[in-house]
Amino acid sequence: MYKKREWSPGFIYHITARGNRKYTIFRNKDDRLKYLEIVEAAKEKYPFILHSYCLMTNHVHLLIETQNHPPGKIIHYIHYRYARYFNKKNGFNGHLFEGRFKSVVITNNKQLIDTSCYIHLNPVRAGMCPSPEGYQWSSYRSFVSSRPSKYVDTKRILSYMSDGSKSHYKFYVEVKLHQFL
Repeated sequence: MYKKREWSPGFIYHITARGNRKYTIFRNKDDRLKYLEIVEAAKEKYPFILHSYCLMTNHVHLLIETQNHPPGKIIHYIHYRYARYFNKKNGFNGHLFEGRFKSVVITNNKQLIDTSCYIHLNPVRAGMCPSPEGYQWSSYRSFVSSRPSKYVDTKRILSYMSDGSKSHYKFYVEVKLHQFL
């Protein structure tokens, strides 16, 4: 039996979910676009704020702020629909995701910023690209360019940067990048 997750409206969570047996859950661009489309549908049904995301090959990172629904309801909606899409498309049966998704409650502003950085640096740490700008399937570009994203809301995290500056967020992420190189 799983322990009940701590939840109240307004809680922010770093959600991670991995493919069953570390299997690939995104085979191509269409798969990732479908996942993001389902995230958007979930935001309509169970309103929440998506602060950051990264869609890796075999796992996802989502930084979400709940409003009136617990994270389990939101993630179940997303992953149930995505698994049905993926399995039907590929002629598979069974579980796409490995067990229960993991969640960490974000308790302060520094942890929120650091978690967003961690999410954006995930493809670099995995050796998929030399810098976070080089990875198309994360929200990083929305934080550092003038091009807004229809998926992610950058306002809260950027509000903690000097003057809400995108260049300060970029610098913060680059400092974190050099700490583990």
